[in-house]
Amino acid sequence: MEYRKGTIGRVFSVRFDEGDLFLEELIELIKKENIRQGWFHILGGLREADVVTGPKEPTMPPDPVWREVRGAREVMGTGSIFWDDNEPKIHLHAAMGHHGDTLTACVRKGTKVYLVLEVMIIEMTGFDAGRPWYEKGGFNRLTYY
Repeated sequence: MEYRKGTIGRVFSVRFDEGDLFLEELIELIKKENIRQGWFHILGGLREADVVTGPKEPTMPPDPVWREVRGAREVMGTGSIFWDDNEPKIHLHAAMGHHGDTLTACVRKGTKVYLVLEVMIIEMTGFDAGRPWYEKGGFNRLTYY
């Protein structure tokens, strides 16, 4: 285990509307505001998302199981923001419900908002970290500098 102690920097309240491309627009906001490290929560709806529901087997590197989520889903999730060189890397896990059925997954791409999605971003300061490529694991891993 490794950890660092820091403080809360800026706090952003963001609203995404029907049809917005959530992850793409979130990344643009992160770049515009230069949020180098942060945590965020989402609440609202998605109509599309390409997600990973886990590895096929518990191996490293993992072989992800992809699923396309289509149709209106109620969504609640939490994620982190750390950069790999000049690109923010998002790690978002969310529960997505529809008519009482819930799917929990790692939200990766192809996200389109249904009605509204509210996001709270909490910037973290006072330590240096990133999410560079971790060759052994086959993914971008949180790393402290």
